[in-house]
This record gives sequence, structure tokens and C-alpha cells, in this order.
Amino acid sequence: MKYTAISNDLFTRNRQRLAGLLKPKSVVVLNANDVMPTNADGTMGFRQNNDLFYLSGVDQEETILVLFPEHPDEKFREVLFLRETSELIEIWEGHKLTKEEAEQTSGISRKSIFWTHEFEKVFIQMVFEAEHLYLNSNEHTRNSSEVESREARGIRQFKEKYPLHRFERLAPLMHYLRAIKQPEEVTLLREAVRITEDGFRRLLKFIKPGVWEYEIEAELLHEFVRQRSRGFAYEPIIASGANACVLHYTQNNQACKAGEVILLDVAAEYGNYNADLTRSLPVNGRFTDRQKAVYQAVLHVMKEAKKMLVPGNVWDDYHREVGKIMEAQLIGLGLLDRHDVEKQDPDAPLYRKYFMHGTSHFLGLDVHDVGNKYRKFEAGMVFTCEPGIYIRQEGLGIRLENNILITETGNVDLMDSIPVEIEEIEDLMNQ
Repeated sequence: MKYTAISNDLFTRNRQRLAGLLKPKSVVVLNANDVMPTNADGTMGFRQNNDLFYLSGVDQEETILVLFPEHPDEKFREVLFLRETSELIEIWEGHKLTKEEAEQTSGISRKSIFWTHEFEKVFIQMVFEAEHLYLNSNEHTRNSSEVESREARGIRQFKEKYPLHRFERLAPLMHYLRAIKQPEEVTLLREAVRITEDGFRRLLKFIKPGVWEYEIEAELLHEFVRQRSRGFAYEPIIASGANACVLHYTQNNQACKAGEVILLDVAAEYGNYNADLTRSLPVNGRFTDRQKAVYQAVLHVMKEAKKMLVPGNVWDDYHREVGKIMEAQLIGLGLLDRHDVEKQDPDAPLYRKYFMHGTSHFLGLDVHDVGNKYRKFEAGMVFTCEPGIYIRQEGLGIRLENNILITETGNVDLMDSIPVEIEEIEDLMNQ
């Protein structure tokens, strides 16, 4: 890992919070993600299972975490399994966690840390004392993976070995817990935002006509990695001109031309936590009057939407109100007719032609973090706020995005120091 070690107080407290949600006599099992193959003998970079990381802080493959808060033997209440290293592994792959290091990382007692190959003989001493077996699965509403995960294989195997246990879904509990960020998590998010801001400010001095989208990507990656980030929080979107109207444009292979606006949806990750920033910049340092008008419309929607990210609001109501604000802006830009809007089908609002995605999503260990859309907004939740207007016939797309922490008294914009006003952006680009 590149990031500074995180206090194990966070992970210890997270395990305690989960224990308070479990049914009596329950055991919980979480597996690390697989190291995914590419071709021949190649592999992708390892990315930990975020639920396992949230509860242990261990950022290493072949890790298993088992929790049984009511086990009669204290050493089996929190059990961590690690990949055992060897001289060969040290030579080819480098250092792996020792049991002492894992104790320091996770806060789990050294006497309760075993090697992964010991799992079966240890688990058998735990599982038959339990009535409920909590297993994890990817229940994100946007999940569409066709690859079987280590968790999915585990579910199948556990059902074969322990058919008389009562199986429970862990995901809803993890979604509930992870939606409310702990103070240490907010600190990590702020660091990801700070690194993102440094990268963005670097670009304000770099972008000019003739620069290529991939050159901008390289500038950002340089800045992110040199500040101990793993790199991009997600595949960077660096979309100049009409490319900005492709919502998930990632080719990043075109030259940026004078007169175009470039849409940058780019952010850093730090300590497995993710920022999520979008800005729209004039390639030559000055917006045209039309570009300014569209930009101001998007900025107005963003400012009004931020006001509604407060405790007590509900997801669907929030997005419905944002849609009404966007309608007014699109009418003002001449993109929608007021009379047509009055007669529109409420289930298919006309603004969707120019603003076809949601305004906000949860943010944290996942860029599109877990959480329940039917749960009222609460202090500690972190959302993006990212309205946009995409006018394909004009080859113009504008999106703006900040990260918002909800508090008891309103909200805090974690990106309030990142330039967003037209005048400030133009001044910085032309210094």
C-alpha cells in the first residue's frame, strides 16, 4: 500500500457496530477479492473486498475474516486468516503481512490470527456453535458482473457443507453501516479530495489548444501517484468537444481544439476511499457566451441541489425537485418549450433529453458507494452532486460535480476550495 497506515480503532469500532446488528448466535464470513487474470500469466492489480477492508483494514489477497461475537471461547469471536508467506513468495511478490503486523492493522488479537490454509480446522470449531451464518454478496443495484467472485463460490460451498444452518444476507447490514461515514473515513475522503484538487489546479496551467486528452490523463496520474494515491478513483473521463456528450467516454484519444469545452470527470483514490470530481473547462481559456450560459445553468442547478442534501430528505423526492429546477434552466436556454413541459408525461420528463442521469450517488469505499435509496438522508452520509446538460446538436456537454458531507445542521462541501465559478477558472487558466 502507498497510503499512510490507518488507525485500527476505525476497524475495531466497525466490527463492534456490525455485531450490534446481528441475530443471536451468528457467525459472519467475509472473503478477500480474487486476483483477477488477464491473459497468459498476467493478472490485474489487486483491489480488496471493501466490506472486508471496512471491518479489518487488511489490504491483502487470500484473506478471510470470521466474526462470532457470542462464541464461548474468546479467541474465536474475531478471527483473521492470512496468506502464509515463504521465501519464494518474498522473492517473487514481496512482503506479506506477518501476524504481528495484521494485529496492528486490524486490532484483532494475535492469538486469533491464523494462516488461510488453516481455515477449515479452525472454522469447524466455530460454525457448529452458531445458528445463523451471515454470508456476503454483491447487492449493489448497478452490479452486472458475470464473473463469479470468491464470495459467490463460498456461498455455494457453505450451503453444501452446512445445509441445516440458517443463512443470512450480510449485504443489507454492510450497506446500512457504510452509508454513515466515521470521522476517520471523512479524513480519508478529504485527503482524496485534496490530492484531486492539486491535480485539477495543475491542469489549469496545462490545458491549451492542441493538447491531447491522454496528455491530460498523464498529468493527473503523475500528480495523484506522487502524493501516495493508488491513482484514479475510476476510469478517467477526459472528453473534449462532442465527446463530452458521451456520459462514460474513456477513450481519451483526441486533440483538444480552441473553442471547445473539455469535460473532466477525474478524481484520486486514497486509502481505498474515493473522491469524485467533474469540471468543464474552455480549451483556450475563455468560454463563449453560449458556453457561459449553459455552464451557469448547470452551476445554478448544482447550488440549488446542494441545499437539499440535508437530514430528513428522501432520494426520490430530492431528484424530483432537482428535475424541476433543471426544467426551468433548459427553458431559459431555449432547449425546452414551457408549454410542452406543462403537457409532458410526468413519468418521462422532457428534461431527460439533456440531463439523462441522476444528480447524486453515495460516495466512499466505492465510487458509487453502497446505501439504501429509501433511507432518509442522515448526518455522516456523503453524496456527490453532479448535474449536467448535454446538447448533442451543439457538440457541447457541461457537468459539474462536488462531494457533499451531510451534517446535523446542513452539509459541508468537501470540494468548496476547488474552483468552479467561471471568472475564477478563466483567471487561473490565463495567468
